[in-house]
Amino acid sequence: MKRQFNKGLRFEKFKEKKIPPFDKLFDIFKELLTYTSGDFDEAFEWLTQLDKEYNLTTPEYTLDDFLEDLKNKGYVKEELDDGQGNGGTEIKITSKTEQALRQNALNQIFGKLKKRGTGNHKTKAIGNGDEHTGEFRNFHFGDSLDRISMTESIKNAQINNGVGNFSLTEQDLIVQETNFKAQMSTVLMIDISHSMILYGEDRITPAKKVAMALTELIRTRYPKDTMDILVFGNDAWMISVKDLPYLKVGPYHTNTVAGLQLALDILRRKRNTNKQIFMITDGKPSCLRMADGSYYKNSNGLDKYIVEKCYNMAAQARKLHIPITTFMIARDPYLMQFIEYFTKANQGKAFYTGLKGLGEMIFEDYEQNRKRRIRKI
Repeated sequence: MKRQFNKGLRFEKFKEKKIPPFDKLFDIFKELLTYTSGDFDEAFEWLTQLDKEYNLTTPEYTLDDFLEDLKNKGYVKEELDDGQGNGGTEIKITSKTEQALRQNALNQIFGKLKKRGTGNHKTKAIGNGDEHTGEFRNFHFGDSLDRISMTESIKNAQINNGVGNFSLTEQDLIVQETNFKAQMSTVLMIDISHSMILYGEDRITPAKKVAMALTELIRTRYPKDTMDILVFGNDAWMISVKDLPYLKVGPYHTNTVAGLQLALDILRRKRNTNKQIFMITDGKPSCLRMADGSYYKNSNGLDKYIVEKCYNMAAQARKLHIPITTFMIARDPYLMQFIEYFTKANQGKAFYTGLKGLGEMIFEDYEQNRKRRIRKI
């Protein structure tokens, strides 16, 4: 038998990892597509400008080669140019690219996290699950066989019946407790009012990235959870996951009440016990839709009538045991005071954050909320 020795550490000269030219350009192109809301022509024009400035391509692999690879790999497709009537074609991204954008956002925001097995939220309650608590109890009728601790059961049988006359009865069986795992239903609200791009600051792109990353995270790590996304401006409406890359800010005021009403309507239809609302916003509520279909708008300061409606919605969510976590991308004192009262009415949470670290903050709060057991309505 050969004896094995540890070889220790071996130091070598650093060798830069060779990245295929397509992968290198595609990483950049995915970022550009996110910023241009899925506009292929604009993103490719930006890529052309960057190539001229930083020499991203080589004579052996040009942008034309990259475009051809995008088509061959199924990331883009040519379609008839609708609305022009001249029989021309335009290039659009495919669902494969949409998924790549979500995965790219997930890697950027949660890249340091390791994937776990599929399952639901950990809670402090005892019940069916796959994580042991370290506690034991006697076997009860109806307990599944895979939860029986054979070591503890055999030890119990030896104590009760002796080693010489060993027998294992139902009274000897010991069950190991596991943590109950609950499902979570989340509604993510994204403010798409005009203020999300005011003052030369792009706030919608980070919010969009967070939505894509969180959606992809839930799909891959917590597939039993549900995630619904809505946007709110003058009104509120649901969007699908595939719509996220194309999300844009509109010439809207901020109808926070409409967003909360739609979020509560969505969650009322969920059978899961654990429910929550995440709201990403940077502006004050400035719009309401009246019963006759007209809009009441006021962008000057905080309108008392609109604010009171927001507080009422927060209190209504509280009665339904639905916490609202607000991620406020603004630090104006009067807006922070509004969010403070809003959070108090709901007994939820609020984070006053900039754009940097928004994704990590939302993930941490999502994980913490998963561990809480919210009693049934």
